[in-house]
Amino acid sequence: MKTVFFDIDTQLDFLYPSGALYVPGAEHKVPAIAALNRYAAACGIPVVSTTDAHSEDDPEFQSWPPHCIAGTTGQHKAEATLLEKRVIVPNRHCTLTLAGAEQILLEKQNVDSFTAINLPHVIETLAADAYVVYGVVTEICVLFAAKGLLQLGKPITIVTDAIETLNRETSDRVLADLQASGVRLATSSELLT
Repeated sequence: MKTVFFDIDTQLDFLYPSGALYVPGAEHKVPAIAALNRYAAACGIPVVSTTDAHSEDDPEFQSWPPHCIAGTTGQHKAEATLLEKRVIVPNRHCTLTLAGAEQILLEKQNVDSFTAINLPHVIETLAADAYVVYGVVTEICVLFAAKGLLQLGKPITIVTDAIETLNRETSDRVLADLQASGVRLATSSELLT
């Protein structure tokens, strides 16, 4: 069974206290996220890492404070989550070369990664039978990724110790709803054995 890992928005502006849109506690999830990405690379499992890449006047900033502005330090992924063989997929029409990439850095300008113009092509090219999802934040970007992947009709696992939330109660409700839709919850240790 071919699996693809989805590493959602593990960028400096979200993960660390100095970040523009810090998710409290997210820095504690980085070791699990890094271990999942390294495991995927060692097993030949592609990692799709969604990354916000906003312009300075991005429309999303009407709903959220400015964050992950393209080219800034805060827009970078945490170094521990990066794999050696990676390719950046911008959110515009372009020729995609994914061959040999362990990690696909999929740029987006919306909380819903399925609004990224190249995601359908990436998914089609990777032709996965199952998906593993983790990152930040559970009740927003992780939720949108999981819902989009559910539309593909393939098994999905969310890694509970590699996600962080802004609101625990909302997150618990989101995870319960996703489970009711057929999503499996697992820990990184269950997946890495």
